[in-house]
Amino acid sequence: MGENVVLTMRDVSKTFPGVKALQHVDFTLRKGEIHALMGENGAGKSTLIKVLTGVHDFQSGEIKMEGRAIVNKSPQDAQNNGISTVYQEVNLCPNLTVAENLFIGREPRKMGMIDWKTMNRRSNELLQELEIGVTATQALEECSLAIQQMIAIARAVDMQCKVLILDEPTSSLDDEEVEKLFKLMNRLKSEGVGIIFVTHFLEQVYAVCDRITVLRNGELVGEYEIEKLPRVMLVAKMMGKDFDDLADIKGEHKQQKDMSSAPVIDAKGLGHKGTIKPFDFDIRKGEVVGLTGLLGSGRSELVRAIYGADKADSGTLKVNGKEVKINMPLDAMKAGMAYLPEDRKKEGIIADLSVRENVIIAMQAKRGMFKLMSRKEMEDAADKFIEMLQVKTASRETPIKSLSGGNQQKVIIGRWLLTNPDFLILDEPTRGIDIGTKTEIQKLVLNLADEGKAVTFISSEVEEMLRTCSKMNVLRDGAKVGEIEGDDLNQETIMKTIAGGESAHE
Repeated sequence: MGENVVLTMRDVSKTFPGVKALQHVDFTLRKGEIHALMGENGAGKSTLIKVLTGVHDFQSGEIKMEGRAIVNKSPQDAQNNGISTVYQEVNLCPNLTVAENLFIGREPRKMGMIDWKTMNRRSNELLQELEIGVTATQALEECSLAIQQMIAIARAVDMQCKVLILDEPTSSLDDEEVEKLFKLMNRLKSEGVGIIFVTHFLEQVYAVCDRITVLRNGELVGEYEIEKLPRVMLVAKMMGKDFDDLADIKGEHKQQKDMSSAPVIDAKGLGHKGTIKPFDFDIRKGEVVGLTGLLGSGRSELVRAIYGADKADSGTLKVNGKEVKINMPLDAMKAGMAYLPEDRKKEGIIADLSVRENVIIAMQAKRGMFKLMSRKEMEDAADKFIEMLQVKTASRETPIKSLSGGNQQKVIIGRWLLTNPDFLILDEPTRGIDIGTKTEIQKLVLNLADEGKAVTFISSEVEEMLRTCSKMNVLRDGAKVGEIEGDDLNQETIMKTIAGGESAHE
């Protein structure tokens, strides 16, 4: 096997302030193989690729290309050593032609001037050879995203790369475009190129890859041949679960969903082209419904379609029995919905404002510009939720950016509770916060259900949802693929559904 190996990474460690991003990770890539790099959010995939391509340095370990030790100080070094990367966001120039993009920075020259004739001829030969159906003189912006991905790959191939890294290349492509990309990948594989394929689509891994390396929390879980790793086992390894059930905090909270009235939310065939396929979803008062699935399965996209953050382009939505049109989040707020987004830094907190200002902002938006809250109303509201949620802050006027992640999260939950919603969406409310605060938030979710609120809870941690949810909707590859409740609500059933039912054992 030694002479067939193109790349080895041994004992690679990388630390950021306070975070061990990679801990003694090994990775081996052979010539002419497609090797999946898998792991949930924060597993270390991106860091490993950035270390390999010279974007990040690393504290310890060794990287070898064909047995020769290398250290890439920049992506250009990596390129010179035969390593090319094609990212999810294609980093080409849309205003230039296909040929100019293929040869940018290395244009053939004649007497100091760009030799356009040679460049266009060589581009057309390359496009023909790789069966990419465009011409050299076309503007890149006229090409579909899939074609742009392939042009980025063609550029890497023409630069004689030995290792090609494809980082989430299929996330914006349709099925037909994915097929074309796989055809090109298989062709490069047959020519001896080693391909590292980073994706969160299970189906695609099993369709095109030879081996899988799984990372979790910056550590190597293992390297597996594809036929020896059933899907359900891959899901378990990525999530770090071995089907053991954890303590049940539901205890006295026996969720009583109210069957006498209309569902709080009743979506039929709701969808948003390009993010979530049409789905049905309903939730009643007093119910906690979980959304589960691997990263990129469509959990956040489903709630964004309900809330109007991504305006639905199909289906109908009823709120408390009445059909409504939600064109934007303000419509959803006025219909009694609240949404705590997954990315609290980007979409949640307003860092330079105080705790008080962060608490009242949604309520003020709901009221409108002409019904301003008085200073006393604001202070009373902030004090109420600081006490109720036990937010650790010097005062209500402290800038929220100086609070810990868990306390910032509590402030945002307080913001939405102040609007007194009927339907509360919590997307990863406990990510990145300590275990004590996690338990407090889980108990809060159950208390809200006891008060008759309908809560949708999204978490990457299955056991967390088993402790809080009465029903789980399972998503895979942008579609809702199952609904689990009652005695079936356990880790094994959930993982089998995520992995694709009985195909887990294929």
